[in-house]
Amino acid sequence: MLIEVKVPQLSESVSEATLGTWHKKEGEAVSRDENLIDIETDKVVLETPAPADGVLVKIIKSDGDTVTSGELIAQIDTEAKAASGDSKPVAEPVPAITPPPAAPAPAAAAGAASPAARKILEEKGMSASDVSGSGRGGRVTKEDAVAAQPAARAAAAAPAVQLSGDRPEERVPMTRLRARIAERLLQSKNENAILTTFNEVNMAPIMAMRKQYGDKFEKAHGVRLGFMGFFVKAAVAALKKFPILNASVDGNDIVYHGYIDIGIAVGSPRGLVVPIIRDADQMSIADIEKKIAEFGAKAKDGKLSMEELTGGTFSISNGGVFGSMLSTPIINPPQSAILGIHATKDRPVVENGQIVIRPINYLAMSYDHRIIDGREAVLGLVTMKEALEDPARLILDV
Repeated sequence: MLIEVKVPQLSESVSEATLGTWHKKEGEAVSRDENLIDIETDKVVLETPAPADGVLVKIIKSDGDTVTSGELIAQIDTEAKAASGDSKPVAEPVPAITPPPAAPAPAAAAGAASPAARKILEEKGMSASDVSGSGRGGRVTKEDAVAAQPAARAAAAAPAVQLSGDRPEERVPMTRLRARIAERLLQSKNENAILTTFNEVNMAPIMAMRKQYGDKFEKAHGVRLGFMGFFVKAAVAALKKFPILNASVDGNDIVYHGYIDIGIAVGSPRGLVVPIIRDADQMSIADIEKKIAEFGAKAKDGKLSMEELTGGTFSISNGGVFGSMLSTPIINPPQSAILGIHATKDRPVVENGQIVIRPINYLAMSYDHRIIDGREAVLGLVTMKEALEDPARLILDV
C-alpha cells in the first residue's frame, strides 16, 4: 500500500518553505514517526515524520526545493522491503531462505548524528559524514556539530563555489530564516520613522536582591533568578502607563492592544529568533524566568514552534550577553517599539555631588515616531529606569 508523505500544515503567515536534506534514500526502510526530512520556514524548522512503517520508494521533491502546505513530497510502500546492497525496493515479500545478515558493527554508526547535531550541521552546509563523531559508535553529538568547521566538508557537497589563491572567497545562499530577517529589517527601516531614546540604570538594587534571594528563588522555583525577569516586568509597567508603546500601525489606524505580549530576542544556530511571552502582564518574575529558560533551550535545539514565534506587541533585545555597551535596536514590525539592554559595567557616576562607582546598564528604546511622540517614549523609558532602580515596585505592582 502506498502512503503519501506531505508537507506539514504551515501557519497562516507562512506561504512556503524549503526542504532540507533527506535523511533517507529511495529504497531504504523507514519507521513510523521517524523524521524523514527537515522543512525550513522563515520562522522554524519542522520535522516530517514518516506516517507508517515501510520503504521510501519515491522522493518527489529534492533537497532545497520550495514547497507549500500539504504538498506531496514522497511515497512510502508499507508492503515493500528494503533491498540488500542497492537502493531499489523489493515490491513483493521474499521468503527468507537464509538467515538475515548480521547487524553492522558499532563503527557503522559513523556518519549518524543526533537530531540537534543534524540541524546544526545542515545550517553550516555540512553532513554528518564530514565530522568525526565522539558519541557511542562514532555518533555525531551536538557538541561535535557546534565545533565542526564548514571548511571540512567535501568540495563536491558544498553549496558554494570556493576560489583558490591567496584571497579565497565563498558564496553561500542565505537560509530562508536569514533572508526573512533581512526582509523584515529593511521593511522596518523603510516603513517606520525610527527614533531612539537612551537612559542609564543603576543595577545595584537588583543585584543586591539577586544576591540575597537568588538561592532561595532557585530552590523554590527550579530556575535561576536572572535579570531578564526584572526587565520584562519593568517594560510591562511602562506599557501599562503608556499604552501607545504597546500599539501598532495598521494602514491609517492605530491598534491599541488590550494585552501585553513581549518578544524576547534569542540567538540560535539558525539565526535570531523572537519567541513571545504571552500575557506578560499577568505573570510573576518566576513565571517569566521559567518561560525564558524554556525558550532558550528550545532555540538551541531548533524546537521553537510557529505559535511561539508569532505575534508580539513589544520586544526586548539583550545585546549585553555578547558584551554590547550600547546599540540602537530595530523595531520588529508591526510593533512600534523595542527595548535594547546591554552589559552591566561598573562606571563612575555623580550622586549628591560626589563621584561614585555603580553597576550601570545603558537602556535604549527605539520607537516609531509616526505614532509615538518623544514625550511618551522618554517617559516610558524613565518608568522602566525607576522600576529597575526600585525593584520592590515590580513585586508590589506600584
